[in-house]
Amino acid sequence: MQASNKPKRRFKMPSAFTILFFIIILVAVLTWIIPAGSYSTDKAGNIIAHTYKSVTSDPQGIWDVFMAPVFGMVGNDKTEGAISVSLFILVIGGFLGVVNKTRALDDGISSIVSRYKGKEKALIPLLMILFAIGGSTYGMAEETIAFYPLLIPVMMGVGFDSLVAVAIVLVGSQVGCLASTVNPFATGVASQTLNISPGDGLFSRLLLLIILVVVSIWYVYHYASVIEKDPTKSLVYNQRQEDNKRFSIEERTDSNEKMSGRQRAVIWLFALTFVIMIVGLIPWDSINENFTFFNSFTKWFTAIPFLGNLVGSDMAPFGTWYFSEITMLFLLMSVIIMFVFRMKEKDFMDAFMKGMAEFLSVAIIVAVARGIQVVMNDGMITDTVLHWGEVGLKSLSQSVFIIITYIFYIPMSFLIPSTSGLAAATMGIIGPMGKFAGVDSSLVVTAYQAASGWVNLITPTSGVVMGALAIAHVNINIWWKWMFKLMIYIFLITAVFLGVAAIL
Repeated sequence: MQASNKPKRRFKMPSAFTILFFIIILVAVLTWIIPAGSYSTDKAGNIIAHTYKSVTSDPQGIWDVFMAPVFGMVGNDKTEGAISVSLFILVIGGFLGVVNKTRALDDGISSIVSRYKGKEKALIPLLMILFAIGGSTYGMAEETIAFYPLLIPVMMGVGFDSLVAVAIVLVGSQVGCLASTVNPFATGVASQTLNISPGDGLFSRLLLLIILVVVSIWYVYHYASVIEKDPTKSLVYNQRQEDNKRFSIEERTDSNEKMSGRQRAVIWLFALTFVIMIVGLIPWDSINENFTFFNSFTKWFTAIPFLGNLVGSDMAPFGTWYFSEITMLFLLMSVIIMFVFRMKEKDFMDAFMKGMAEFLSVAIIVAVARGIQVVMNDGMITDTVLHWGEVGLKSLSQSVFIIITYIFYIPMSFLIPSTSGLAAATMGIIGPMGKFAGVDSSLVVTAYQAASGWVNLITPTSGVVMGALAIAHVNINIWWKWMFKLMIYIFLITAVFLGVAAIL
């Protein structure tokens, strides 16, 4: 009997859309099982603890399941839609598409590499900080793929290996995402779900970012120093000769890319955009009631005859911005970059639309994930689940709750790889539970994005991780072996940080 030559079918992880839709179906089934209930709320819409009561059930059917993603986008009387988040994601995609069209980011990195020729070890902290800032502010991930072919020859040419190059970009950017400050795809979506400003908790997240970036830089720098002294200590030493040929080390380290004046202007505008966004989102008067400068200035400016009306009499002051305002900011800065770079209108529209297209799946997944909350709210089981949480959390301290939340989000991040989808799917439940435990909502956001970022450093379901390793020809088992100690350091530091922050 002849053996079958048919290749064995391997399990393939379904897309985030499929996973989320199955969760919607599961939640709809649960509305037939879990008793319905509701809490009383205050004028601001916040749940009042210990006011839970049973109500008539409203089990969700097939119609409701397929309507859930629709209401997840546009909203209904019980759940706010994700349209403001989705639109912002599309516009920031267009903004990044326009910036990438100018090649300012690519050539900026090339310029830095050329400037530090002969002092390549100094590039490790510099570039990791730059990539961390990108990850922390706008979720830099897929955009990093272009940098690996550039850095691998440079790092190998001075005696390091391809792992060092991969770590500079991948660890730098993903640790930035882990400790996101105002990342719209993590911090932004989660904050909007909890009806808080993305600026809430900014300073504590900034402190976590600094701590983790310093630890990560030390880890990469130490490994680079070890293999610089003894190349045989490299985890990929057995493929070094092959890598030298594969990456044409001698030829490619002689690149003399220089930035044009227009590209430098684009870089400054790019950085300024995120500075303005951060300043606009920080709730200044909640930090200090005397920080009213922006409110006073805006009131004075908009009252100026003609000029105030020309700019806009409804202009919102810094500190009160939300998704509508920052969406407008990225749209405006895209147009300014077009004029500064002297880009043709056709090229601008092509770049903007292509950039939006690349983020379309992210924008839609937020709505699909919000559909889970729609089914729970319409089925009247959200408050019941919160009530169970309220009862179960009575004996837990604030520190224990936030650490458990952090651990909970680690397997959830494997199940739902999309940070935006994970936030939209779970924050509506976990955030209010945090309030019952006396934990600030912004710290729950920090725990969620820290867990998601931790997983995204090593998960084989990440296109960023697998793409980087494929370019470097590094086996994922080697990457896991190299990352093992750093993952432990990051996990422990983050857990301690969250535990301490919860009681301060």
